[in-house]
Amino acid sequence: MISMKPHAHHLTRRGFLKAAGAGATSLAVAPLTGLAADAPSEKRPPNVVLFVADDQRNDTIAEWGNDHIHTPNLDRLARSGFSFTAARCMGAQTGAVCIPARAMLNTGRSLFRVPENMGRFMTIGQALRATGYETFHAGKWHNGTPAFVRSYSAGGNIFFGGMNANQYKVRIHDFNPAGKYPADSIRIGDKFSSELFADAAVDFISRQKGAKKPFYCYLAFTSPHDPRTPPAPYSKMYDPARMPLPKNWLPEHPFDNGELGGRDERLAPFPRTKPDTKKQLCDYYGMISSQDEQVGRVLAALESAGQMSNTLIVYTGDHGLSIGSHGLFGKQSVYEEAQHVPLIFSGLGVPGGKSSAAIAYGFDIFPTIFGLMGLTPPKSVEGRSLAGIMSGSAQKVRDTVFSAYIHPVRGGHPYTQHAACDGQWKLIQYDVKGKTTLQLFDLGNDPTESRDLAQDGLAQKQLPRLRELLDHSQKTFDEPRELIVEG
Repeated sequence: MISMKPHAHHLTRRGFLKAAGAGATSLAVAPLTGLAADAPSEKRPPNVVLFVADDQRNDTIAEWGNDHIHTPNLDRLARSGFSFTAARCMGAQTGAVCIPARAMLNTGRSLFRVPENMGRFMTIGQALRATGYETFHAGKWHNGTPAFVRSYSAGGNIFFGGMNANQYKVRIHDFNPAGKYPADSIRIGDKFSSELFADAAVDFISRQKGAKKPFYCYLAFTSPHDPRTPPAPYSKMYDPARMPLPKNWLPEHPFDNGELGGRDERLAPFPRTKPDTKKQLCDYYGMISSQDEQVGRVLAALESAGQMSNTLIVYTGDHGLSIGSHGLFGKQSVYEEAQHVPLIFSGLGVPGGKSSAAIAYGFDIFPTIFGLMGLTPPKSVEGRSLAGIMSGSAQKVRDTVFSAYIHPVRGGHPYTQHAACDGQWKLIQYDVKGKTTLQLFDLGNDPTESRDLAQDGLAQKQLPRLRELLDHSQKTFDEPRELIVEG
């Protein structure tokens, strides 16, 4: 690692969010064009089911090469569909990374161009609703009620919050057609969160047998986010003695990244221990396997309702998780394990059993769904459709990666992490407490970022080019260069 002097930041966070929301007004009002000429030939437009996991890193699917986890339904989707093994979240300006991640996913916009409440930007649900879809939500919604109300015409077991204090006692709302969700209408769920949310989706899909109106079902889990308390039999499915540690496991991070005292990091002892990490990985895998069962229930409901053949299924996550990698446990970093997410498209003519390592972001999901259905996305969408990669007409939609994590500090300069990657080489720059630290990784030969080459004389020749790429990316994605959080 190399230390240097950081840049200054002075624009208020409130001012940035206000500006982002204002920009939304002029961009989100463009109407949809409806079905294009290349739309599917079924009697009715295709349905869409979008699953979103919370905190699921992308190396947790058996079909993708993890021999230590049980995910039969995700494996089924991967075998029948197309996997994007390098999909990622761009980052966050808050420790609650899921908020901006889901704002990006739902609006098709990049990190610094959408406020956390989505402003007035068109969402996937809102756009499909405008074309005549029944739009249904179950599970987590962490981006404010106004965006929710305009996006969904139906719903059930709705969780307006970030994380559950107890996975067995989730504070949920029933759908209110009037769009009112006061605190006194909250009720407490009586099942494990994943089953509770899947119940609502299964009930909705079961009522679609013979329906003439197409539907969009958005099922957002709060798993495998902690508290990692998987239900039986998944609580005992994995043996710590047989659970391997991540290849890049460390007892502690090599320097202060500005987030070492964060909530997620305090879930494990300092320094990290191998037994604790293995136990937490067992619980983490148990949560994912439990959730996988619920995915299977939804797939079964589609089949029973006769809707499977005319449904596009998408499975993804909001962001990854460290859980021992690099001595960290949270998602507040720009390492690969915190940025990468699962992404699988299945059904609706998507090629089966294929995959691509092309660079993709969560905000590419919106235009990809529309591209696969023959719909023109709203003009406000800036993501790029991955449909061409699936059809074989394109190999990639972008050449480089940009990631950012900004830790707000009240009344002072934020702690920042930025990364730029050209597909082979990756630069990470940390600005923390008046000090800048660089890391340099050769991802082509070191995909787990286990060997920092910032002090390697030969590798250092990559630094000027990567620093130029980072600066260019910050400008391209409109990152505010002067940022300070109001005290």
